Formats: sequence, structure tokens, C-alpha cells
Amino acid sequence: MRRWFAIGATLTALVVSGTFLSRRLQLGHLGKRIPNKIDIKVQQTAEGFTISKSEEGRTVFTIRASNAIQYKAGGHAELHNVTITVYGRDSARFDQIYGTNFDYDQQSGIVIAKGEVQIDLESNPQGTQLPDQSAPPELKNPIHLKTSNLSFNQKTGDAYTSERVDFKVPEATGSAVGATYTAKTGLLDMKSQVHVVVSGEVPSVLDAVHGTIQKDPRKLEFDFPKLVRAGQYFDSNHATVFLREDNSIDHMIATGNVHLRVDGEQPITAESDLGQLVMTGPEQKNVLQTAVLSGKVHFQKAGPQPVEGNSGKVTGNFLGQNAPATARAEEDVKLVQHQIKQSQATNSGQPQSSRQDVILTAPIVDFFLADGQRLNSAMTSGAGPRIEIVPLDEAKKGQNTVITAVKFTAKFDDSGQLSAVHGAPNVKIVNSSPGQPDRVSISDAADAFASPDGGVESVVQRGNVVYTDKDLKAWGERARYTPNDEMLYLNGSPRVIQGGMTTTAIAMRMNRATGEAFAEGDVKSTYNDLKEQPNGGMLASSDPIHVTSEKMVSHHDPGVATYTGKARLWQVANVVEAPSIEFDRETRSVVALGVPGEPVSTALVQKDSKGKTTPVAITSDRLTYSDSERKAHFEGNVVAKGEDATMTANTADAYLKPAEPSTGKDQQKNGLATGRLDRLIGHGHVVIVQPTRRAKGDHVVYTMDDDKYVLTGNSPSIFDAERGTVTGDSLTFYKRDDRVLVEGEAKTPAVTQTRVVR
Repeated sequence: MRRWFAIGATLTALVVSGTFLSRRLQLGHLGKRIPNKIDIKVQQTAEGFTISKSEEGRTVFTIRASNAIQYKAGGHAELHNVTITVYGRDSARFDQIYGTNFDYDQQSGIVIAKGEVQIDLESNPQGTQLPDQSAPPELKNPIHLKTSNLSFNQKTGDAYTSERVDFKVPEATGSAVGATYTAKTGLLDMKSQVHVVVSGEVPSVLDAVHGTIQKDPRKLEFDFPKLVRAGQYFDSNHATVFLREDNSIDHMIATGNVHLRVDGEQPITAESDLGQLVMTGPEQKNVLQTAVLSGKVHFQKAGPQPVEGNSGKVTGNFLGQNAPATARAEEDVKLVQHQIKQSQATNSGQPQSSRQDVILTAPIVDFFLADGQRLNSAMTSGAGPRIEIVPLDEAKKGQNTVITAVKFTAKFDDSGQLSAVHGAPNVKIVNSSPGQPDRVSISDAADAFASPDGGVESVVQRGNVVYTDKDLKAWGERARYTPNDEMLYLNGSPRVIQGGMTTTAIAMRMNRATGEAFAEGDVKSTYNDLKEQPNGGMLASSDPIHVTSEKMVSHHDPGVATYTGKARLWQVANVVEAPSIEFDRETRSVVALGVPGEPVSTALVQKDSKGKTTPVAITSDRLTYSDSERKAHFEGNVVAKGEDATMTANTADAYLKPAEPSTGKDQQKNGLATGRLDRLIGHGHVVIVQPTRRAKGDHVVYTMDDDKYVLTGNSPSIFDAERGTVTGDSLTFYKRDDRVLVEGEAKTPAVTQTRVVR
């Protein structure tokens, strides 16, 4: 826009050339009168003469020459050392034209200046208040022109020269080759090679193939103008400058292939079909007020994060000193920020970020500048603005993220790079992948933060956040989405429902690419919508299954969740507690792991036919349970505690009875009785302790219905405090009485050691 101003400011000086030629018209009339002042019949010379023209008591012009020679033959008159002073009919001018030799042809009415002609144009607004023919009290920067071989036709008032025309003003110098002045239309036609140099702190150069100056309407026109100013370039097919009465610029219009280029570390180019500049009022001459580009506007900014844009119209508003203040792009605005540079892996081992294109589309975008130099903020208006994030990496092709809101407001850093975008209200983020359902999150407001390397680093949503992904739905007061790894972080009482599982926690996060969910802090999960499994065991009821822990990881497929940190899983009265519990909803299977000092604890509640509760608590280093098999496998430091017996072993397998309708008073109506132990099998260093006896061996089978233990392997034995020790190949004993069945072989006969009370 400043280049346009420079064009207008410098081209104002060209108007003076029209003034000059107008003065030449007056000179033509003088030339017509000169022969009448000189005796054309006598060949003679006149040394030092003066010719003046007066109207209403004021001098209009004065011609002074050192001598004049008239020739009879041909009717030519020659003037030497001529000075012409033009005061004007209102005495408001003090223009001077001077040269060495002038030739006047009386028959043709042509006046030709031989050689160089100098012109000084100076206004004299106080002329009417001063004595006649007085010079201005102070000469203020006269406009100076110089040319040669100027031809003037006193009959038509037209003037022409094929030579170079130079002009000079305090702000600029200029030239053209060949010029024609048409008196009837007041048109000055600069034939070719128009060249203007504007001085000042930042010099500018304007070149044009052709130019004209017209009086009515007052305007200057240039064909194929090109402006160069300190690394800034402008050109178009045509430019028209409209002037006010005082020759200050009112507005300027450029048409056809309007181009703008600004060089630097991040070069900027712009093009459009039409450009228009509007200047401020006469009190502030040549100060830019508004600049408008319209008709297929396209611009580009190079650099590490190049930006290009399109719109139907761009309007810029300026402060004093031609400093831009605001700009408005409208009519299908589209801005694209490209990311060429790719972030490298960090020292923390984080993967390098993906390359992205960020696309903003809106009906209207307003830009606000700070200090008239750098972009400070931008704001959309109109219906349907959207931001699209397009990954460029081959592995993520086709995965797009679209953010919509009623309005977006962008902030820029001190270097003019995009730093953040705020959207509100009714924010919606849609992530799409080929062949997958859309993943959608909505909120009251959102803030997108730019990466230092370009693209979007994160998007923060606030207020009533709702996220939907296939069969997963999440809520929270605050969410943060990172497009690079497609992670969504939820805070503020977050809640997630996935495949019939409802989870709450202090903080949660979800991978929008894989469907995994992570929860931290006071994690609580409830599995609802469960069907009864009549052939199941511990988890066969339709009652909800509950899990609490410090952390949780939920896998979208095959629907497995892992809970860690004081994890506890239960359904009705059956409970599993461990540092880590992995639960598969589909198969209702559990894998629990303990750590030193924190074993896996499993509680099975047994009920007899009379409704009497018989709890069984089993601890181990590891538990693997499958409800379809009704089998719980315990490994490492197994301890099983019943009502009146404790068993330890290296490993154990608990087989449960099929679930059946419950008759207990504390069961729900029509519920299933679950977790009923059928048999328990222990392996390796088996020890069974009852109040009055202790048994050990390598293998034991306990059956719940008859409370019977069958102990075998490594010479099993039973020690009774009253009856002594019994050993054999197989020992069968009962929990509720003192019966012991001892079996032995010939090689290893049964041995009974009985204590005798003395």
C-alpha cells in the first residue's frame, strides 16, 4: 500500500508538466504579439526590450530579452536570452521560463525553443496584496522542469517535443522521452520511458511504458507502471491517479494483473485484478487512508511456515504516516499455512512431530496490526468459519481434523507468526480417517496453540466438553487435544462410557487414533448392561461389575481395561484386589498381578442350602480367571483361608460351580448365586492347617460339597496334636470330623505315630 502512496505522491509532481505546457500556451500568444512590436519591414536589432500584458491594472506576464532579430525572408523572428515571468490573471503565480534561443515562424504560428529550456513554477498566494510584479516574499520549493526543442503552436495551443523532459521537486525527480500537450482537452501525453525517482528516508523508483496527465477530470494515467522501493515491488497493467483541485491525490486505481512483492527473510507476494487507494482529505495531503484489492485476490508469504491465501476482496485501513492499522479479507476467505520444516526428536525421546497444513476458511477475516508494522491479531465473522488440520506425512494421509465455531480470534507473536487461535461459542472438532467413523468433540470454547515449527501443537477445549468416538463417549469441563499424537486429555470431573463401561477419574486421556483411554486419580469403572451367564462362575451375574484403582488403561479392541494401583474388582460379594487387574468385558476374564508386600487377594462367598455364608479368601502373586471356564488359576505364594482351615501352596486352581438362581435374602430378586467353589486343587509344598491338625504334601484336591481333602505326593502327612502323625501315599481327611483314610503301597507302607498320654 505504501508503494501505491509513493506512486501517487511522486506522480503529483508530474502535474506541473501540464502547468508548464499551459504556460507555453500563454507564451505562444506572446510570440504572436512579438512581431507586432517589431517593425517586420526593416531588418534591424533591438537591444534590451520588455513586453508586458496587463488586465484590470495587474500584469499577467512579462517577456524580457537581451535582443531580438527579425528576418524579412520567411517571416522568422529570433529571440535571445529570453526570460518570461507569468503572474497569472489573479496574481497568484510567479512562474519563470528562460532559455537562450527562441525561433518564431509567423506564417505557421510555431514557436520553437532551440536547445535547452528551463521552467520554474512557484505559487504566490499573497500576490494580490503586494505591488504589481512583486516576487513572493519567500520562494518555497519551486518545481523545476527542463527540456529542449520544444515546439508550440500558437493557433491550437498544442506543444510537442520528442526530446527528454526532466522535472525536479523537493520530493522527487523524473523524466520521460517525448511529450505532447493538447490544449483543447488539457491532456499531457508522456510518450515513453516514464521514470520517477522519489527521495526521502527510503528512496523509490517508478517506471512506466507510457503516461498521461489530464485536467478535466484531473487525473494521471500510466501503462504498465513498476515501482521499486527498498525491497518492495509493485506493477500492474494500468494505473490511474485522481487529483483534487489543489493537485493533491484523492484516490488511485490499478487494474489488470496487479502484483505486489515484499522481499526479506519471509518474502510476501500478492496479486489481484483490481487495486484502489483512497487518500485522506485536503488538510492531510498524500496520506493513505484506505487500500482495496479486489477480484481474485491471492497472496503468499514464504519462510519456514509459508502462508498463502485467497479472497474476493481485501481492504486495508491506515493511520497517519501511511502505517497500516487494520485489514479485512472478505468473500470466501481461505488462508493456508504450510509446514515445510519437520521437528526433530527431542532429548526426552518424544517422537518428531508430523508435518501439517492448517487451513482457515471464513466469510470475513479482520486483521489488526501493532505499531503499523507487525500483525497482532485476527478475527473471523460471518457464518461457518472453520479450521482444517491436514497431515502431510504418508502414514497419516487422509486423516483430517476440522474445527468449527461461531467465531475465531487469532493471536500472533512478535515476529508475526501465528501463536494461538480462540474459538467460541459452539466449538466442534471432527477427526476423520478413511474407513473409520468420525471422532467428534464439542465444547463451549476452544484455544488452538501453534507449534514453533508450524502447524497446530494442541487444542484446548473448555466448558461442557463432550467427545464421541464410535461406541466411546466422554465428558469433562476441560479437554486438550494434540494433533501430532491424536491424544485427547480430559479434566474437570471427566467421565467416559465405552462399550457399556462407565469410568470416572480426576484426569483422563484418549488416543483418537487407536481408541485407547487412560485414567488417573480416583479411578472408578462400572460395567453395566451385562447379561446373565448361567454357565459362568464368579462374574456370571447381570449385576454391575465395579472396578476402582489409581490408574486405568482401556483398550478399544478387544475391549480390555487394565487397572493399576490398589485395584479392586467386584460383582455382588465376589472381590479381587491387586496392584494390577486386567479385565476383559467380553469374556469376563481377569488377570491380576501382585508385587512384593502386595499380593493378589480373591474373595469367594459360599452359601450352603440353608443360606449360611462361608467366605473363602485366597491370596497369591498372580491370578488368572476365565468365567467361561469357571476356573481361577493362582500362582506364587498361594494362601487360601476358609472358615476353619488354611491352605498354602505354590500354585492352585479353583473350579467354580455354574451360577444358579439365588435363594439368599441378600441377593437381588431373580439374581444368580455366583462364585460357589466346587473344588480347589493345590500344587507344590502344600500345607493345610486346621485348629487341631496340620497336613502337608505336594498335591491336594479339596471338594467343597463333602469338605474332603485328598493329599498326595512327597510322603504326605497329617499331624494331630492329640493323635500324632500319619503318613502314606495318599491321605484323605475331612474338615468337619477327625476321620483320616490312609492309603499306602508295599514299598511305602502307611505309618501311624500315636501319642500315649502318661
